[in-house]
Amino acid sequence: MTEIHGTCPDRFARVKDAFAANFAEGAELGARFAVAIDGQVVIDLWGGYADRPKTKAFGPDTLTPVFSTTKAVTALMIAALVEQGKLDYEQRVAELWPEFGQAGKDRLTVAQVLSHQAGLPGFTREQDPSIWFDREAVLRELCAQAPMWEPGTASGYHPVTVGYLAGEIFRRADGRSVGQALREDFAVPCGLDLWIGLPESEHARAADMQKPPAAPNLGELDPIKKAAFLDKGSSPGGKGTAEWRKIEIPSANGHATAPALARFMSVIANGGRIDGRQVLSPATLAHAIKERIFGQDKVLPYKLSWAAGFLRNKAIKIYGPGELSVGHSGWGGSCAFADPETRVSAGYVMNKQSPHLIGDPRAVRLIDAFYAAL
Repeated sequence: MTEIHGTCPDRFARVKDAFAANFAEGAELGARFAVAIDGQVVIDLWGGYADRPKTKAFGPDTLTPVFSTTKAVTALMIAALVEQGKLDYEQRVAELWPEFGQAGKDRLTVAQVLSHQAGLPGFTREQDPSIWFDREAVLRELCAQAPMWEPGTASGYHPVTVGYLAGEIFRRADGRSVGQALREDFAVPCGLDLWIGLPESEHARAADMQKPPAAPNLGELDPIKKAAFLDKGSSPGGKGTAEWRKIEIPSANGHATAPALARFMSVIANGGRIDGRQVLSPATLAHAIKERIFGQDKVLPYKLSWAAGFLRNKAIKIYGPGELSVGHSGWGGSCAFADPETRVSAGYVMNKQSPHLIGDPRAVRLIDAFYAAL
């Protein structure tokens, strides 16, 4: 039986029971779940192993790759720039980044790019997976590429490309990379073990990932879905895990602990505040999480409601019962979300990946157990 460590008040005992049940049923290798209320972590549970041979315990210092859960972190970093007046959700990206306006993309706004409406879910020309390690090459290709559907008419999930697009928007507005700003503005001042671009000095703390037993179900395949997920160059490869950890991909290679995700997302749950500091005004917060597009996604087999980089709970109901909750899920099961109605935020990380695209049953079980006890 897996020993469960951490903190869980008696009133939330069913959360600890659900966490233990995930291990008892063989669904976990190593995992951690944390919940914050009013910005303070009240539940923090972990257990299992950080490596596949089960020789290294999953502990409080273990970092876990969170894949697309990184998108929620990046969306919040963009919101901070909007608050500072360096960026506007409604401004055209080409005003900030003229090269992006090629091939019919000149009218796309920052909010449309963040909400997966740009029509650039992957490359339309065949690419080697190593291209992702050359940021400038990726950006040149995306600038020259024509959208795969009329921009602004539908969402089509951009698994990796949206991070390069958002990262360049951020860099041009702020002068720093998303990862650098995250460390300087939030992670270090607030004591968050949260990274986009992991220095080699931290690699020994990173959990090994056990890949999912099957590919995700994307529904009927077409060129858009293949470009996003299935083409040879649709995801980074060819340079090894260490190089992948070190580069910055603001859509895909964040590393975090569950409490760090819960506390960072508390900015949204807690009225724009973290550690007593107001980082988003009510107006900016409202703009960040409001619906930008709703409908059948062209890549994921779901009807989705997108905010400016956040997945809205309205259509999927995986981040608790509230319609105002926003968050993001990552490849294999991780997630982070914030619920402004209850001032709750949470993070779930794990290293045994499942094939579920969103709404991993392990995370949903934990979230549902929490709300049942709230």
